[in-house]
Amino acid sequence: MIGVIDYGAGNLGSVMNALKRIGCEGRLVKGPEEISGTKAPGAKAPYEKLLFPGDGHFATAMASLEKSGYADAIREWIQLDKPFLGICIGLQLLFDSSEEAFPSDAGKPVRGLGIIPGTVKRFPGRKVPQIGWNQTQARPLSKLFCGLPENSFFYYIHSYYTAPADDSVTAAWAEYYVRYCSVVERGALAAVQFHPEKSGVLGLKLLENWIYAS
Repeated sequence: MIGVIDYGAGNLGSVMNALKRIGCEGRLVKGPEEISGTKAPGAKAPYEKLLFPGDGHFATAMASLEKSGYADAIREWIQLDKPFLGICIGLQLLFDSSEEAFPSDAGKPVRGLGIIPGTVKRFPGRKVPQIGWNQTQARPLSKLFCGLPENSFFYYIHSYYTAPADDSVTAAWAEYYVRYCSVVERGALAAVQFHPEKSGVLGLKLLENWIYAS
């Protein structure tokens, strides 16, 4: 069973439909207690894998995760090296901090989940956000890109990009004003900046790779 986190925002409908199209069962996580270690002794974990779909604002999303208790539950899940896939904001939130603050805090970095060392930065150009299809170049040994072209096109919509402190976690890159990290892979942790659920056949294949290879 794949648990899909509903934190009050995100592209849930398209993600659930994409999972159905590839024959996988997904269910919305009802609360952080379902994915944390605080369940009753002997209780069976309801999910084998966790998916965090994303649309939204970094600071707003982090505030929601902290308030709901999801932040600590996600950190615990990933620390235990259980299969996790973040999409769009679900990638960015894994980092130490972001430039995407509340208007009143403009210029001050916002703390993220702190799972991947690095920051989230705003694109330097005028035409922001990036919206549409963009070429994505993968490392040869990427698990997510197994059976996919080394250079594949996926659908993006974002104004900020991730900059890992250690580039070894980068599994693929894209370019928009700058060359940036588009995909991270580390153990059972994976996350992508684009939307596989909106990226046609290649996006569905990538989801299948995550489900069956993790």
